[in-house]
Amino acid sequence: MDIFLLILGLALILGGANFLTDGSAALAQRFRVPEFIVGLTIVAVGTSTPELVVSVLSAAAGNSDVAIGNIVGSNIFNVFLILGVCALIAPLPLTGGNIRRDLPFLTAVSVLLLLLTSDRLLGLGEVDAIGRIDGIVMLLLYIALIRYTIRAERRTAAQATQTTQTTQTEKPQRSRSLWLIVVMIAGGLAGLIFGGELFLDSATAIARALGVSESVIAITLVAGGTSLPELASSVVSLLKGKSEMALGNVIGSNIANILLILGLSATIHPLTLGGITRIDLLTVLLSSVLLFVTAFTFRRKAVDRWEGAIFLVIYALYIGYLVR
Repeated sequence: MDIFLLILGLALILGGANFLTDGSAALAQRFRVPEFIVGLTIVAVGTSTPELVVSVLSAAAGNSDVAIGNIVGSNIFNVFLILGVCALIAPLPLTGGNIRRDLPFLTAVSVLLLLLTSDRLLGLGEVDAIGRIDGIVMLLLYIALIRYTIRAERRTAAQATQTTQTTQTEKPQRSRSLWLIVVMIAGGLAGLIFGGELFLDSATAIARALGVSESVIAITLVAGGTSLPELASSVVSLLKGKSEMALGNVIGSNIANILLILGLSATIHPLTLGGITRIDLLTVLLSSVLLFVTAFTFRRKAVDRWEGAIFLVIYALYIGYLVR
């Protein structure tokens, strides 16, 4: 039965990703919003809903390990596995805005997470924890970052549109009706979330039956399971030629995971590290730094196939370290 639910969950995830990508692309076309912004906001926050539910409920129940471990594992999964797989399918081009703004933001947010969980190292307390004040500051930072990014991306898009209009006449394109777009996005998110829950529950049951420890399940299956929507939506977006949406989804999800989800969780209940180690947090930072470095190596301003392969190797080594 668990195997059947596993397959059913996977089918819902793939179907949901397809609807979400098409609906989001139609929304971007209808309102002339850059696809990266749609990926950074609607797609990123929507596909991060499983992480939000798991971390907030875990924080409310006092299970800080799960709340933080879920986000740490998801961010590592998003960069090393999702972008690794996407880059193997096709190189992911990085825009000037990604290099100047988005990737530095992601790196800075990862540094912030490391600093906020280093109370003992910095002499700020006897327990490494993210307090309520920290959580409120993180939420405010998230609002400010998203607002700034949307304004900057709109300015860039407006300049590009003006340049295009001076060189060629833009052909009118038919767009889907707004109600259909809303139904596609909502249905796609529902399929991703419900399918991800089915997949996660059945995979966890199978792992427990095989004798896999709870700690390994939490930081691998739970984190990977809640990141399945990001994986499916990013791969489907890329296959449909929407590489900006795929990249925006991962960058937006990782920023939302730390600032929005951990911020909200810590505001509800202070979070202590528990079983989450410094190695785990440094791996999150490493993922952000390496993603930024890809703009200047191999194929300039792109996550190349070789870099995608390196990402996958790093993820395999990290999982090997966890289960050793």
